[in-house]
Amino acid sequence: MEETKSTPLSARVWFSAIFFGLIGQIAWIVENMYFATFAQDIFSNSGRADMSYSVTTLMVILSAIAATVTTILAGGLIDRTGKRKPFIAIGYILWGFTIMLFALLPMKADASKLTLIASLLVIFDCLMTVAGSTSNDAAFNAWVADVTDKTNRGKLNSILAILPVIAVVIVFVGLGSLYNSANASNARFFIVLGCIPLFTGILALFVLQDAPGIKKSEGQDYFKETFYGFRKDVFQKHKMIYVCLLAACIVGIAQQTFFSYLINFLIVTLGLGDAFVIPMAVIIVGAAVFTAVMGILFDRKGRKHFYYPLLVIMILGILSFWAIQFTDGVLKTVILYAGGVLMMGGILSLTGAFTSSFQDYLPEGTEGRFQGVRMCFMVLIPMIIGPIISLLIGLDAMGMNGEGFVPPYTLFLAAAVVAVFAAIPIYYVRKDADRSAGREIVK
Repeated sequence: MEETKSTPLSARVWFSAIFFGLIGQIAWIVENMYFATFAQDIFSNSGRADMSYSVTTLMVILSAIAATVTTILAGGLIDRTGKRKPFIAIGYILWGFTIMLFALLPMKADASKLTLIASLLVIFDCLMTVAGSTSNDAAFNAWVADVTDKTNRGKLNSILAILPVIAVVIVFVGLGSLYNSANASNARFFIVLGCIPLFTGILALFVLQDAPGIKKSEGQDYFKETFYGFRKDVFQKHKMIYVCLLAACIVGIAQQTFFSYLINFLIVTLGLGDAFVIPMAVIIVGAAVFTAVMGILFDRKGRKHFYYPLLVIMILGILSFWAIQFTDGVLKTVILYAGGVLMMGGILSLTGAFTSSFQDYLPEGTEGRFQGVRMCFMVLIPMIIGPIISLLIGLDAMGMNGEGFVPPYTLFLAAAVVAVFAAIPIYYVRKDADRSAGREIVK
């Protein structure tokens, strides 16, 4: 494996990428995990645990649709203006306000109010997603593509892939004490968390800088240009963009099959209670170190050498969580920690690698418009198919009797089966890895 010299990134770029990326992930962690856990706790406390699965699935699917549509429309506007900073800053400010909306909801309600609460959960989640997708999914990801090139984006995207798990540590360890399923209200938790992206957006107005020489979209038809990445002729000309995203999509489906239920799996299924924070933190730190090392190796040795090994590592890690049910004592603890690191490390590393390859193929001047395509593959499809798999498995495990919310081990077995199919697009990504990236200017 021949080593490649990496183009250095400035300290300002590193700071902006890590800081604004981390704050965005803190907000997304609240949406992806705490909103789901919040909904599950409300309906469990209210004697309708069966609604935990259906409302979680509805929240995930509709927020994924909102995220994708928002990113498509915002991405087209971002390319037309040739600016990223205003969308990031203002979007983060609005993001903070929408998180605070959840402070209005109680932790327990009468049966007559559960339909209203379910509706508000979905509406608030979608509003928060519109703000977050504009600022983070569309603008911030376009900014990352602007400031990196093929020699350094593997490292940066691997670091960015770690940020979600670091965000989990910050939220659960640093702020988790503010949230308790037994509280009558968790308003303070959502207000404090909402302040984080709000003040970050204000800071972005003064700190963040757009890359010089951004190419604007010059098309006259806004909607035609906005849906540029969905056109047949574009697909035929840039097929490898879609192959990279298909690989990421399959990994995403596998992750979404269990991810919304991971907290309650540790707390309830494994019986860890409040002590779940300890294995969660260890797994997150271990996965972060693993992913950081892989990011360095991606840029030095080439990503193509690591795709299949990482896929195997990811699948074994996921299967280890399914196998925990057959173990006890020290062995159970070892599998929980080691398997968790392999599972999350593999997922994060592959996600970073696929994102980097996707960016390699982006024609210059289309960074914003292609973020909507990325969202379809990396968010919309995984967050529809994965939760539906979870819903079917979860309701079957409950016997559909509305009692005893216990996420089953089979969620992980299903996730491992899904992940195997990523081997097919990976074959083509590896095969084309040595071809020069597109990056031609599109007018």
